[in-house]
Amino acid sequence: MPTTSHPRHPRWLRREPPRSEHLGEVRRTLREQRLSTVCESARCPNRGECYGCGTATFMILGERCTRNCRFCSVPHGDPPPVDKDEPRRLAVAVRRWGLSYVVATSVTRDDLPDGGAAQFAAVIDAVGALPGQPPVEVLVPDFAGNPAAVDDVTEAGPAVFAHNIETVPRLYPRVRPGADYERSLAVLRRAAANGLTTKSGLMLGLGEKRHELERVFAELTTVGVRSLTLGQYLRPTTEQLPVERYLPPDEFAELADLARNAGIDSVLSGPLVRSSYCAAQTYHELSGS
Repeated sequence: MPTTSHPRHPRWLRREPPRSEHLGEVRRTLREQRLSTVCESARCPNRGECYGCGTATFMILGERCTRNCRFCSVPHGDPPPVDKDEPRRLAVAVRRWGLSYVVATSVTRDDLPDGGAAQFAAVIDAVGALPGQPPVEVLVPDFAGNPAAVDDVTEAGPAVFAHNIETVPRLYPRVRPGADYERSLAVLRRAAANGLTTKSGLMLGLGEKRHELERVFAELTTVGVRSLTLGQYLRPTTEQLPVERYLPPDEFAELADLARNAGIDSVLSGPLVRSSYCAAQTYHELSGS
């Protein structure tokens, strides 16, 4: 049944507060280098676990988004000018933490002609100049459908090009106003055609139907997506959409099988799975490295 209030999370979604010897160091570096993470901005339930491993998903291009998706707690409004020094400072954090794999995402920047593609490319270049050249996974917005922006990012050579579909087409007007399902598919199709490993993700529990998910799985396969994450939508604050349904773990397992049967090579599916969860492991599995 649809939920109109903010119900107590079921037992499989409850986690202990983050406790880690690395937690203070991660947050100290982020503060010193004036960096942001989606872990904090999106209130990711796994941030304690990831910080405990000395890693985080960097969020570039500021902390204000030009869109106002109904599921997201990242503030929206007029973003700041592009910080040209941000890629260098991000590389400082990567070196300090000794990361062997880097994930970078961003707010949506519809105010920029390239949607922020040049900043993604600069991050890839900055990290690539470090000893060991850690692979960089990018989780990008749709760049307002600008194919040249997709090309700019792919030419920089990310290890994985990710763009989240987020939900089924029917729910886009309610969940992702300003986004377009076919446009997002086109972004993934172009990146795959450019020779990159592509990845996407969906949040579940917003009112989607199983047959709608099966359609999305098939269409993601058609555009060349090789990796998929499926996780439970959790309402960040009372300002966002309520949860319609909490899916039990066994249903996530069933949906993972459906996605694999549709042709997606790697599927991470579970209540607490998020876009960048176990990203390095997935990359190594797909690349055979």
